[in-house]
Amino acid sequence: MNIPYTLRRLGVMMSPLPGEANESEGVLNPASGRTPDGKLHLLPRLVADGNVSRVGLAEVTFADGVPSGVERRGVVLAPDEGWERGKNNAGVEDPRTTWIPSLGKHVMSYVAYGPLGPKPALAVSGNLTDWTRLGPIQFEYQPDLDTDLNLFPNKDVVHFPEPVPGPDGEPAYAMLHRPMWDLAWFRPGEGVHLPAGVTDERPGIWISYVPVAEAEQDVRALVRPRQHRLVALSEHPWEALKIGAGPAPIRVDEGWLLIHHGVSGSMADPFEQNQRVSYAAGAMILDPADPSKVIARSDEPLMAPETEEERSGTVPNVVFPTAIEEIDGKLYVFYGMADAHIGAALLERTT
Repeated sequence: MNIPYTLRRLGVMMSPLPGEANESEGVLNPASGRTPDGKLHLLPRLVADGNVSRVGLAEVTFADGVPSGVERRGVVLAPDEGWERGKNNAGVEDPRTTWIPSLGKHVMSYVAYGPLGPKPALAVSGNLTDWTRLGPIQFEYQPDLDTDLNLFPNKDVVHFPEPVPGPDGEPAYAMLHRPMWDLAWFRPGEGVHLPAGVTDERPGIWISYVPVAEAEQDVRALVRPRQHRLVALSEHPWEALKIGAGPAPIRVDEGWLLIHHGVSGSMADPFEQNQRVSYAAGAMILDPADPSKVIARSDEPLMAPETEEERSGTVPNVVFPTAIEEIDGKLYVFYGMADAHIGAALLERTT
């Protein structure tokens, strides 16, 4: 099955505001959602001096019905907790939000950059402005993996917007995530530790589940996922180094459409900002009966760095999709541009 979608650029949505201290090193990689009044908002990552990140709120403005800019509404999440602050970095980074109707909440995943590097965490809100932290994600130990997922840095967590079948056949809230197996950044010489059954050390997309009954009884159950499965690894040259989930999956006729990013080039240290790499956007379709299975994926990127804003910035050559919204029957993808700006693109069906 081919991927019957393309991405068409619309332009820059948001750039750093001169004189705004919280944005001195960039605005990028937004989440998105609608406030109770129905207005569309982005939740951009705002980066201050020293690479300190916060999550902002920005109402989307339109020109002829097309998203064209934003009006800032302040900061909704800052690195206020000790586990979100390290000595060399601090941040609540790269938020992704999913409105889950059955829970009546927006679920935000974000990267808490604390003393041991990037760890995934969750927060929930009913209105996009007031967020309650659920805390760091605590992956349940799974004996057949012969490892503890909590040992590893992890990013790109996104939730499905509705329950899906779990590995046991029971409905579950599922999340995609991207563990990174190389621990040498934290403990020199430690190197790569792979789970049982995995032979490719490149970071890929995994899925984990929380039973519906547990999450609906107590939403804090979302931070205790289990039944971990590998979904996808790099396959094509444009994603040769690693892949990761983009916006939350959306339901289409073929299954669950997941926009993802792929990274190519060379990377000596995965936590250094200055890399000789290129981030591009692709797509895959996950099986609705078992979303741990990929039934189609793009051979070539739907979008690769081409414009000046995408090719020049804090991290050059980056197209990093993180949000998707339906507006008047059309799907719009919002993405980070070279870790400095935010762009928008129209997701169009080709067949």
